[in-house]
Amino acid sequence: MRSLTETEIRASFVNCSKGEVKRMDMPLDLAERPWEDLDFLGWRDPGAPERAYLVAESDGHLLGLALRSSSGAARGFTARSMCSLCVTTHTGGGVALMTARRTGEAGRQNNTVGQYLCTDLACSLYVRGKKRTAAGRGLDETLSLDAKIARIRHNLMAFVGRVTA
Repeated sequence: MRSLTETEIRASFVNCSKGEVKRMDMPLDLAERPWEDLDFLGWRDPGAPERAYLVAESDGHLLGLALRSSSGAARGFTARSMCSLCVTTHTGGGVALMTARRTGEAGRQNNTVGQYLCTDLACSLYVRGKKRTAAGRGLDETLSLDAKIARIRHNLMAFVGRVTA
């Protein structure tokens, strides 16, 4: 993913109001993000932990999604959950159901789309082995790194497509 500015990020959101975009907290570490290793930009709102944001690039256009994280009970260390984007397993609360309000008329009727995602939205880094989960070693897969990257991008675009359809 290419490096993004705050202005580009704010202009990309498609499923929330201009007022919500204006009030959202941007990540403070934009300049330090490992852009070359990211398939999307994702962050949690430090002032409202149930809010998260995701910005992806599709056909040369940026699409930003405002997400809400479920506030389910924390699971024990031995319980494992899997992110549906990067297929990384986590223990405890490392995966959460995140919902995005759909765009258009469906969104105005409060229709949402949900997906189980890594709570820290660092899926790209898990896939590339740049970050490890508390569970330690992940699944033994025979896929190459390129195939894993293609899978995360496919899963991401499928999620974005369901939100914007």
